[in-house]
Amino acid sequence: MPANSALTGALRDARQGTNEGRSAPYLLYASGDFVKVHSVNTEETLGLLCGHADLVTGIQLNPHNHMQVYSSSLDGTIKLWDFMDGIPIKYYCWFQTDFFLWSDTFQLVSVKLTKGAGQDLEGKELSVVLDGVGASSKQIAFGREDSYVVSVKDVDLQVYFFKRKLLNRFSLSTAKTKGGDNRFSCVVCHPTEDCIATGHADGKIRLWRNFHHKKGYTYSSLHWHHDTVMDLAYSLEGTRLLSGGVESVLVQWHNESSCQKDFLPRLGSPIECISMSSDGVLCCTLHTDNRISIINSNLRFSRSIQGLIKSRDVKTGLVVDPRTKALVLNGEPGHLQFYSLQSDQQLFSLDIVQRQYIHQAGLKQSDLVKVAFSARGTWLATVEESEEVADPELQLKLWFYTEETQSFALNTRINTPHDNHITDMCFRDMDELGDDSLILVTTGRDCVFKVWVMVGDSDPEGNVSWSCDFVGSYHNYQATNCCFSEDGSLLAVSFEETVTVWDSLTWDLKCTFCHPPGNIRNICFGRQTCSKYLIGATDYGFLCCWNLLTCALEWNAHLNVVVLQPDPLSEHIAAVSWLSKESSLFVFKPSEPWPVYIQRNLCKEKILLAAFVPRDEPETISSEKYLWLRKSQLFFLTDTQELMTLSTKSLEERLTPSSKQLAVEESLPVTPFSVLLGKHRRQQAQEDTDLGKPVVHNKQEQASPAVKELLHTPAHVLPSASFLCTIFINSLLISKENKSAEEVADEVEMESEKAEDDSDEEDVTAMEQEDTSHIELLGEITCKLSKSQEKELRKIRKMDYSWISAF
Repeated sequence: MPANSALTGALRDARQGTNEGRSAPYLLYASGDFVKVHSVNTEETLGLLCGHADLVTGIQLNPHNHMQVYSSSLDGTIKLWDFMDGIPIKYYCWFQTDFFLWSDTFQLVSVKLTKGAGQDLEGKELSVVLDGVGASSKQIAFGREDSYVVSVKDVDLQVYFFKRKLLNRFSLSTAKTKGGDNRFSCVVCHPTEDCIATGHADGKIRLWRNFHHKKGYTYSSLHWHHDTVMDLAYSLEGTRLLSGGVESVLVQWHNESSCQKDFLPRLGSPIECISMSSDGVLCCTLHTDNRISIINSNLRFSRSIQGLIKSRDVKTGLVVDPRTKALVLNGEPGHLQFYSLQSDQQLFSLDIVQRQYIHQAGLKQSDLVKVAFSARGTWLATVEESEEVADPELQLKLWFYTEETQSFALNTRINTPHDNHITDMCFRDMDELGDDSLILVTTGRDCVFKVWVMVGDSDPEGNVSWSCDFVGSYHNYQATNCCFSEDGSLLAVSFEETVTVWDSLTWDLKCTFCHPPGNIRNICFGRQTCSKYLIGATDYGFLCCWNLLTCALEWNAHLNVVVLQPDPLSEHIAAVSWLSKESSLFVFKPSEPWPVYIQRNLCKEKILLAAFVPRDEPETISSEKYLWLRKSQLFFLTDTQELMTLSTKSLEERLTPSSKQLAVEESLPVTPFSVLLGKHRRQQAQEDTDLGKPVVHNKQEQASPAVKELLHTPAHVLPSASFLCTIFINSLLISKENKSAEEVADEVEMESEKAEDDSDEEDVTAMEQEDTSHIELLGEITCKLSKSQEKELRKIRKMDYSWISAF
């Protein structure tokens, strides 16, 4: 399942009345295969709507009940939810909704909503409304009172009127003159007037009127954006029009005039989507960096919800901060983002480059390319370089974490640490020995690796800095990868096709391993009981395991490994392969030549990076094949920058504690009627017990779906009383043909042995033909006894066991 995917651009705002008469806004947004419910007031994620098997493509509030929301997904289903309780109400398969959606053939279709008693329903009576529509939801809009629908694509605009069943098409010129580009990018309709606003690739906004007639239509233009208008939104009353684009500025147009407009600048990144709240008080903007900005109606910034920032290129890899267990990787240009997996939010962003980034194509600027933490997280090493390929500007920076500021402060800046690009970097992992054992190693395309150590300054405050202590090379080959053994005594450095092993105290070369053809792509040491092994993957598709004691190849496998990631808390190593346009996962111990876990076709995207994140407490795992996930959780980052993880828990168990509070549990009485009825039953049972009466439980009544719906479902999501009445009454009726096992046995005992023998065959046949509807209702399976077993059971019941009392 995806751990945190990019926001899909579907934003909705819902409001619920409170006892104080005020409104509590909730923001709903699609994220991967989830729909998240966010409180605007408390800035907390209240819950997850889990149930889709693929990317959620859109969400829409139920127009008849604003506490319910529809969600559509690439899994071919539409689901109706009570988003406050986290309850799925209806599932519609394939094209199943009473509003409109887009198919894979990019047709706008209408599907009549199927009514039924169950949750799983199938949409029928599908009809095509428009052909040749755009794939984006921003290219479809409904007009005033839903009397017509508008679609834009390329330079064509289509308007379909439902009552008249009339289709009008309008086309703009395809010629690009004076930098103009008439292609449509988005469309929105005025809420109270017959006016259509369209955004275009050249930054213009057109306002269309009189489009009921093919030849009498008119339009006027608004122009401020210098590039594509990404989205448009009207205010609730229609007096204001909002627009956004790559400028990271929200523009508010008044009275359809170019002269009357307001701006909210410096929103951080291009605006992809704009959504208005149902009461017009708030506005939300979705940005390309996976962030939502919440803006007041007076065009004042209120707050933001920052997810995992989508960087242009994640060059740092996935790194885990030892202190916070946050994922650390490229964020905004020149920044390092610390992303909390527990809260699904960014903790903070650290400015590494400390230069203003200019959004201009072709301009060569510096960016962050390498990151490494010391074992305790007190030291952070970063490498930044310019985008020049031939002669890059390099800087190595060492940062120290201070408790006073709760952040990293720059300690040492080293200009040009290598003469060419730095390819890898790592700290010696020996936290038990203190800071005096800290060593940093960098490798570069200048064919050397360098060892950096701390040195004390002569100033009275005892400050330290970093300097180069050793430079190593091997036959003038380019150094590509480096890593330390678990105890820090050995350093492995790969030079093209060769892996070299060095003593970290004397820097003597101990041994070399070579596996041509192909350069070494990844290397890592085994851990714990497998610490005597060194693992390497080549770009020619070989995975090799060398024994450090015998200096020989232990085993190898033909596997195109693109990611090699060891678990810091166990012997397991995860290898991700890329073959035939699919990523597969192999988990193994170096001491064994066969994997302990294989997951083929893990995803269709190419996995570029992976990281094991230690758990706070070891997880209890019943399945043996997932025991390798007991201490750490494995995360992946794909080439589309989707963050994914493997989970051993079911969908219900994966819900966060806050979302569990929203979900209705069947074992808890959650309605006043259920509480009252439960109290009455307990009192009656206690009275029967005091009088010596046996307590009889009506199993059929307890398992009735109608009773469950009445007792365990909030009233505002229950079906109508007329609908539940028939089911409820039928659930209380007991069929005459149904008899308990004891009643059947007692009747048989009253017969003679001869009659019993003669009728055995008939009795068995009769039992098999009994009405079992109540059994199917309970979801249980009753085991039927054979003829001989029935006879043996009756004989045992007639036997006298009173002699046992003597013992």
